[in-house]
Amino acid sequence: MEKEICTISIATNWLGDEYIFYENHTVKRVYDSHSLNSNKSEWLEPKEISKQNKDKLIKACPEEFKEQIMQILDYP
Repeated sequence: MEKEICTISIATNWLGDEYIFYENHTVKRVYDSHSLNSNKSEWLEPKEISKQNKDKLIKACPEEFKEQIMQILDYP
């Protein structure tokens, strides 16, 4: 099991949208597609994350993890 780096939430309104970053450069997304369909999860490759969401993730990232998360996301 890989070690978790951090969890970043970019939720809007009342729908959850969290990204969990791991040391092996994998990303797990846990999100709500609507109020009756919550806590869905999927594993993502960094290249599958939109530029818009990468911007939101970096903006919401705790400062101590920012450099590591930027490397995983290949940002900018």
